[in-house]
Amino acid sequence: MPAVRAEDAAADRTPGADRTPGADSAPATDLVLAAEREHLVRSREFLRLMREDVLSLPALAGDRVSQQYLKADLYRRAEALRDLPDTPLFFGRLDYARSPSGAELFHIGRRHVHDQDGHPVVIDWRAPVSRPFYRASQAQPMGLGRRRRFGFDGGELTAYEDELFRAAVAGDGAAEPALSRIMLAEIERPRSGSMRDIVATIMPEQDDIVRAEATQSICVQGAPGTGKTAVGLHRVAYLLYAHRERMSRGGVLVVGPNHAFLTYIRNVLPALGELDATQTSVTDLLAAVPIAGVDSERAALLKGDAKMAEVLRRALWARVSEPTEAILLARGSRRWRVPAERLAGLVGELRQRGVRYGTGRDMLSHRIAHVILSQMEAAGETCDDRTHAAVRRTSQVKSAVEAVWPKADPVRVVFQLLSDPDVLARAADGLLSPADQAALRWPSPPRGPGSARWSVADAVLVDEVRDLVERTPSLAHVVLDEAQDLSPMACRAIGRRCTTGSVTVLGDIAQGTTPWAASSWEQLLGHLGKQDAALEVLTTGYRVPRQILDFASRLLSEIAPELEPASSVRQDQGSLTVTSVPSGSFAGPLSAACADALARPGSAAVIVADADAAEIAATLRGEAVPHGVLDADTGGSRLLVVPVGLAKGLEFDHVIVVEPARIVAAEARGLHRLYVALTRAVSTLTVLHAQPLPAALR
Repeated sequence: MPAVRAEDAAADRTPGADRTPGADSAPATDLVLAAEREHLVRSREFLRLMREDVLSLPALAGDRVSQQYLKADLYRRAEALRDLPDTPLFFGRLDYARSPSGAELFHIGRRHVHDQDGHPVVIDWRAPVSRPFYRASQAQPMGLGRRRRFGFDGGELTAYEDELFRAAVAGDGAAEPALSRIMLAEIERPRSGSMRDIVATIMPEQDDIVRAEATQSICVQGAPGTGKTAVGLHRVAYLLYAHRERMSRGGVLVVGPNHAFLTYIRNVLPALGELDATQTSVTDLLAAVPIAGVDSERAALLKGDAKMAEVLRRALWARVSEPTEAILLARGSRRWRVPAERLAGLVGELRQRGVRYGTGRDMLSHRIAHVILSQMEAAGETCDDRTHAAVRRTSQVKSAVEAVWPKADPVRVVFQLLSDPDVLARAADGLLSPADQAALRWPSPPRGPGSARWSVADAVLVDEVRDLVERTPSLAHVVLDEAQDLSPMACRAIGRRCTTGSVTVLGDIAQGTTPWAASSWEQLLGHLGKQDAALEVLTTGYRVPRQILDFASRLLSEIAPELEPASSVRQDQGSLTVTSVPSGSFAGPLSAACADALARPGSAAVIVADADAAEIAATLRGEAVPHGVLDADTGGSRLLVVPVGLAKGLEFDHVIVVEPARIVAAEARGLHRLYVALTRAVSTLTVLHAQPLPAALR
């Protein structure tokens, strides 16, 4: 399907006319582009007027607090209507087949825009009428006569491309055309800075996931370049559009692996006009304690094991003791008594109900007061709610509750567990061996919780105890990216936040790089509490060229033999370069590779073993190559030195991987880490090595 540019634009045709199915390649004039450009100008003007209307609304409310909430809501609405000059306001047009009422024409864009009379001039891509833009085919036209795609340079409309449809015939097996030039150009367009939306190029298999029911939890196994992260973010945008009230009321959360990843994806939802989703990392989400320590691999594995949930439960409930003394309460001339045996019965009943620790403690005082009030009423006294509350507040009842069921601070519970061998031994009896318990404890117990060097895994344990004490509120929807790297305990923490909501799990088993990485999605979904989630597999890559993907996929036989290698719609014979360099002579070849990358449009990265990042950065400085270092002061550089531990989820137009053997040797799952590094490139990949490549890549 040739793209029609301004200098040779094709003439417009009436939808439904007698045309050959497929691309419109007829010669024509500039009138079509001129008309579409005029529509773009009008649409931007109407969007500006819509925003001004919102800004002009007075924040009238009955009180100051309500007024501030209303002002904030109006501000969010205005921000969602802010025009982005460098982003196309619409990217397609649907011409429905001729009907008795005439042809219907809709421009499809990132948000809804209407004129001053309320008539739509751009239809939101999430609206039902827009779905044929992504799903229509020659076999199933879905009522279309024409589908038009637009090409843009920044915010300027430069080209269009038509696909014409004929009525489907039973048993029609007409071959579908390949991706259009405009779609390929958009997919291959160089990236610089943060991730962009894919709203103009969503494929049918991706659209199924994006528009899935709000109550449906979905797990997406996606090979590199299949767009799983983009699909997850567009699903958020769709849910906020189709189920606005439910999602806004319950809350939507996007969880990523680290800050570098969140920085990379931060502009996608705002570009789609959605500002109501919170984006955070796992560490920040569970930051109940200040993170200052790093666990040994064995300690991290133990703390992340699902068995720790039972260890923590035992440690918490061990604080509840057997009552030994009766409660004796004097009121007026009478004394009321609750025997220790009766008190023990109340405690036992509450524990059998499975209530949370904090809830049970509060209920115990109510139960004690109820027993005393029953005695008072049997003696002929008149009691009401005020009497009940007064009894609960007496020092005798408070002291009894505190002695039997003391308050629990989650931080102190975990602190005692990790610092006191006796506490840990009792809680872990039959679950952890003495050697495991020794590895789990802090080597040098700190004086108190405030002086402890808490690790990320410790924070997850604190979150588990916090939920045992008081229920964690559930959100309406959670998107969990790079999920394969989460420990079972971290999965439990995320699962608590969508107990009554749904979740979109995104990841790739082959990219699991942590020692506790999931070996199967069924296992991980079980820890999330979402065993009924539908598993969707994306195997078609749209961003990574086939040569690069095939090269990296040679590792799958060793790291994930159960996965099917992905295919790619893109081919570029010059996309892959593997160069052997003399030992200790990386400076020249690296400098040349960087110069070549910087001479091309788009972003560039040098991906190295974590321990080598500083040395490689120093080498580039010595060669006067402008660069930045990811997770440090990048200085706006197009070329970044990226420690491989931060590369997951990111993409760059040009990638230089330095010394794969060093990446592999750095950790037990080094081959998985190398697979991640090799698949970050979306245009060119250069591999520089002095040591032999892994056997699968030779």
